[in-house]
Amino acid sequence: MGFIKNQEQKLAVRFLRWQYEKERLPLPAEADLMQQAARIVAEAHRIGRERGGNLLAIIKKLVADFIRKK
Repeated sequence: MGFIKNQEQKLAVRFLRWQYEKERLPLPAEADLMQQAARIVAEAHRIGRERGGNLLAIIKKLVADFIRKK
């Protein structure tokens, strides 16, 4: 995995943790967080390629939507 994608996943993990705490939900295991973050980053890249836009804003929105669905 490249440096940039690794940083994006770490950022997504931080957003996920923040959203879980904000919603007062129990944090899943670290491995689960990493898998969720990887899926979110991949989806953000797909959306960014299709529609354009700021990748950071897309990741934030995807994390918030992911937590609300739980």
